[in-house]
Amino acid sequence: MIDVNLKDGHGSGRTAKINEEGDLNVVVHPHPPLNEIYRQLPFRQYFTDNGTSTGTYDMRVNGSSTNVDYYISANETNDIFIKTIDIQISDNGAALNKFGALTALTNGLEFFYESNATGKIFIHEAIKDNLTFLRIGTGYATGTGSSAFRADISGGGGTDTYFMRLDLGETFGLIHGLRLQRGTNDRMSFTVKDNLSSGIDHFDIVAYGKKF
Repeated sequence: MIDVNLKDGHGSGRTAKINEEGDLNVVVHPHPPLNEIYRQLPFRQYFTDNGTSTGTYDMRVNGSSTNVDYYISANETNDIFIKTIDIQISDNGAALNKFGALTALTNGLEFFYESNATGKIFIHEAIKDNLTFLRIGTGYATGTGSSAFRADISGGGGTDTYFMRLDLGETFGLIHGLRLQRGTNDRMSFTVKDNLSSGIDHFDIVAYGKKF
């Protein structure tokens, strides 16, 4: 029989205690770990036409002849974990069966994650209307009947707006979100494949998560 003790690694001589029921006690401290090697920082960025925070995030473009990508790309400094995606479409007269207030799109938006390790993984191949956005995420519960999930962001007679949120943890079980590994070509992207250059008042998408 070999006696084994779990001792403090800093030389104090303290050992772990097991009680009469075989439990190993732990203590929950009133503060987070203070000696983490990797510091967790908040991340927020628009999906842009060059994948960086300095790119253009207004997604009202003509992508019918030449498709236009709006994406977030990995960088050289930090690992990025995208957890939540927030979409805003504002257009007077917007309805669930339309894209903003435009007739449902012909081609729709492609929404995908891409990395060298996995290739392209489609989260949705063709988002053609506001309802589809709501189905892949969670709409903010506003209004009733024909105005369900729709907000008027500027008072009576103002712009009708749909806010949609996709939580990758809630929908796909990705607790930390999707990783964009530093120093790679990893990215998450929306591809505009129709003409959105007119008829929509506001359209952009923001990602939230953390970086290390």
